[in-house]
Amino acid sequence: MELTQATVNDLLAQLGSGDGYIHLPSDLNPQDMTDLLNSRYGAPRTLVLDGFTDPTVDESRGAALLVPFEDRAVKIRAWAYGDQWVGTGTARDAEGAERPVLVVAHREVPELLVLAPDEDEDEDVDWMERLRRITGWTQPAQRPDVDWAEVESRLGTALPNDYKRMVETFGTGAFDGYLGLNQEPWTDLRRDGLLIWAGTEHEDLYCWKADGDDPDRWPVVVRSIDNKDVPFDCQAAEFVCRMLTDPHHPFTMARYFDTHWFMNYLESG
Repeated sequence: MELTQATVNDLLAQLGSGDGYIHLPSDLNPQDMTDLLNSRYGAPRTLVLDGFTDPTVDESRGAALLVPFEDRAVKIRAWAYGDQWVGTGTARDAEGAERPVLVVAHREVPELLVLAPDEDEDEDVDWMERLRRITGWTQPAQRPDVDWAEVESRLGTALPNDYKRMVETFGTGAFDGYLGLNQEPWTDLRRDGLLIWAGTEHEDLYCWKADGDDPDRWPVVVRSIDNKDVPFDCQAAEFVCRMLTDPHHPFTMARYFDTHWFMNYLESG
């Protein structure tokens, strides 16, 4: 089987919009299917690895994909896309042979958490708390003991408090498996007055315009892949909230994902 995006389309059409799965040819490299789905849906969640199911997997994290395999799943990775879960990896067939699989399941789409009209102008919004709610984050702080005094001394500048809370809360990883959070700002664009706090696989760089002595008032600037700067009159946490939930945002993720999460790279092997 020649594995292309057109092949994936045909396989998904064969499975339809309900629950189902198919065994793929045994000589197919499961990673090739994963790579194609990555390019289509973004980075996945790992549900099963080496036969062990992530204990946090529930209905909101793709558990329906595992139902057909009972205890025979070996490695399954999952994507949320609209009202469907899509998964691929390997599982043992009835004879016990490990084979590549493609599996789909119905997904209940959660109500999108968006800004209420009165919050749009509210200067007292705790954007980090909103970001926790938008991503469904319930884990303890991942990096509560960051030595910000040392980092700021080395960089020669104080840093925005919302950014420091993001790093302490989420740690190493990416929002929707796409927007990677730098654990300390990159200084590659410092000559342009920019500090880089995040980036994407599409090579957009998410920065602050580091003007003035109060970093909590630094605005976000996106340096696009074509080397253009797009300014935003907000801070980093607010920017991420709006990027995730506003379908009209210039760098929106809301057009591609109906639910949002933070992929912790240390747990997503």
